Amino acid sequence: MTMPKKTIQQIKELLAEVKTLQALDQHPDRLDTRKGVQTAFRSRRKQLEKQAQLLKQYVEMSRYEQEILDEQPDALICGIDEVGRGPLAGPVVASAVILEPNHQHIGINDSKQLNVAKREALNQSLKDNVRAWAIGIASVEEIDAYNIYEATKLAMYRAIENLSVQPTHYLIDAMTLEKITAPQQNIIKGDANSVSIAAASIIAKVYRDDLMAQYAGQYPGYDFEHNAGYGTAKHLAGLAQQGVCPIHRLSFEPIKSQYK
Repeated sequence: MTMPKKTIQQIKELLAEVKTLQALDQHPDRLDTRKGVQTAFRSRRKQLEKQAQLLKQYVEMSRYEQEILDEQPDALICGIDEVGRGPLAGPVVASAVILEPNHQHIGINDSKQLNVAKREALNQSLKDNVRAWAIGIASVEEIDAYNIYEATKLAMYRAIENLSVQPTHYLIDAMTLEKITAPQQNIIKGDANSVSIAAASIIAKVYRDDLMAQYAGQYPGYDFEHNAGYGTAKHLAGLAQQGVCPIHRLSFEPIKSQYK
């Protein structure tokens, strides 16, 4: 007795359970010539290829962490990054993150390379699952008093101080923190090259974006909820119409020359 063919929907459901390209190539329905079946196979292949690429990227972004762990398996590695060095308004925000052992935050990347939905989903997943995370902030007044570079360091130190766990190693995005005595590594474009720094980048950005959206209600007219304080056309138009507000950086151009 000939068994009836599976429906295309049934095959799609079976393919959703296939986890590797090798298993897909060995699937018993791969020779089904129906157009819908072949389309389903091609679609699943693209999904698996994308997952494989993301996993490869994750391994590559874990190489700095792995080098440390190869020498010290119980190391507590802290990634540090900041958000908000360039805006005309608002504080600079830093985040310090210690990932959990055997972390698998696949798809993580520099926060600027992620869309809002992906960034917010990763932000929540990270905060729920990392070993420790903390935020540090340097105010507009501190930025104007010390300059943005020194204020960024101040925010990073505060993030470290706010951690519930003491790190043994630090990976920092393009900065050197002289007051840290534990080993540290300055990584250029660290948010795209280290999973720990990328995690800090995401948490810091979502935190600062939310903060600037709150400021938008307090100081309307500058479009802070959309520009996060950067000098967009709407922001500059608001400055021209209203002048500065208390969270503008008076040491930054064009504010320094035009509105101070």
